[in-house]
Amino acid sequence: MRIAINGFGRIGRTVLRQILAGGRADIEVARINDIAPLDLCAYLFAFDSTFGPFPGAVRGAEGVLEVAGRRIPFSQSPDLDAVDLRGVDVLLDCTGIARGTEVARRGLEAGARKVLISGPSPAAEATVVLGANEAALGAARVVSNASCTTNALAPLAKLLHGLGGIERAHMTTIHCYTNSQPMVDAPRGDFARSRGGAQSMVPTTTSAAQLVDTVLPELAGRITGAAVRVPVASVSAVDLVAQLARPVSRDALRAAVEGSRVLGWTDLPLVSSDLRARPESLVIAGPETRGSGNQLRVFGWYDNEWGFSARMLDVAALMAAGAAG
Repeated sequence: MRIAINGFGRIGRTVLRQILAGGRADIEVARINDIAPLDLCAYLFAFDSTFGPFPGAVRGAEGVLEVAGRRIPFSQSPDLDAVDLRGVDVLLDCTGIARGTEVARRGLEAGARKVLISGPSPAAEATVVLGANEAALGAARVVSNASCTTNALAPLAKLLHGLGGIERAHMTTIHCYTNSQPMVDAPRGDFARSRGGAQSMVPTTTSAAQLVDTVLPELAGRITGAAVRVPVASVSAVDLVAQLARPVSRDALRAAVEGSRVLGWTDLPLVSSDLRARPESLVIAGPETRGSGNQLRVFGWYDNEWGFSARMLDVAALMAAGAAG
């Protein structure tokens, strides 16, 4: 599979780290495009405040990022029309700004066969969450990988609905701060999110409940959601309380989770930092999961960067297989 990465920020860099850490010789990174200087991008890849130093030489010079024995062409164009993407199976748009059709259209016109967007986007022909609705992928050329919280919530919601039938549920994501928040008080569109993200717990909204309606239409209107941003740099949590049509035992839930491709389970008394760089979409915390009658509380951890980036590669592989077919 030949991919290109447009946007070498948190997700773009984490995608490349996963390819290299996993020894994915089957994935060729044909190009990286980012408007930031190449030497700065190389530095930020080599020294990561969340995942630590990259265990190998990293160098950026003369339009090439050299890392772990690979020479990856690196361009700095704000306009994808000027980037050669011919022969690329999937363009991973990790800019976070692919809100309209323009970015996806330009990616296709530059030569990419398909485009996968790292977030919710109205430009997408399909929104796909692995473990929930990958059958909806079809022949879509422009696909959204939804959000990190949707990737955590949707597979769990599908599994629970199959086991016990979700009548209604509420999800709270306890989410680490992101660069959409100021580190100290500074004006933003939302009053609460104008407060320092590294100083306070900040109640806010999440798009995950609405996206679950899109991904799992059979549950439309049954799941509500909210978020609390907290002063940690990585790893978030889902706290879901569901009213079910029939009781689901903890053992039954665990057995179903252990049969999932994207969900995990732990019976250890872990804290958020213990889950850093876990590839699962969600790791259920057994000690925090319990039920009473038809009500079930499920608590799970997810590395909102590493796990999401793992799903980007998984969905890209499905898209590339479809393109090859």
